[in-house]
Amino acid sequence: MSPSSQDFSARLDTLRGQLAEQGKRVRRIVESAFDSFFTADKEKARSAIEQDDEIDTSDVAIERATVTLLTRVARDASPLDDTHIRASLNLVKVNNEYERIADAGVSIAERAMVLSDNPVRLPATTRVMTNSVLGILRDVTRAYDNRDATLARLVLQSEGTVTMFKSEILRDAECEVSQGRMTVDLAFDLHELASQCLLIADHTTNIAEQVIYETTGLIVRHSSGEWIERTVRDAE
Repeated sequence: MSPSSQDFSARLDTLRGQLAEQGKRVRRIVESAFDSFFTADKEKARSAIEQDDEIDTSDVAIERATVTLLTRVARDASPLDDTHIRASLNLVKVNNEYERIADAGVSIAERAMVLSDNPVRLPATTRVMTNSVLGILRDVTRAYDNRDATLARLVLQSEGTVTMFKSEILRDAECEVSQGRMTVDLAFDLHELASQCLLIADHTTNIAEQVIYETTGLIVRHSSGEWIERTVRDAE
């Protein structure tokens, strides 16, 4: 028996619920990774790294279940509208973005493992930056879970804030190193942290773009320092 549109929606909602839980796990990893970096807590860093196994397992399970659902629809030639197809494809894409955000968190935690042997005081700006990233990650998971295009657009505008923080932190670190007030090793650690933060922000904007596409059908492109929304035909 081929899946009806109603049955497909129910199965898709189940997968969306699983992805919502995945988003929560990813946020926990990133938060733990940041905390371990600032406190040089080796156990907290190790915990963040170990949580990645569950992320990877869920990532594979969600993708397989979505592919199975779409394969069944294609095999039985079940009629579905564009909304169902967009939602299915976006689910796989967002699932992949979550997994990559978790990878960035693990990279930060791995760096924290090294710092635990020689804890240092980090510039206050770095905590402001990581708090901003956590806020963006929180907002984008909510935007996807609630299909909130308005919140997704706010996430797109927030990426520039992280870019600004990275530039400021690296510029200050270069100055501190040149004046002998910061070690080269610490400057390197700050560069790694800022780079992973920007990578996380980049993945969140990818998710935000998918939220906007799923809810409005519009394609989002970044051009000349601004986000532009276009119809599918205009984007071709």
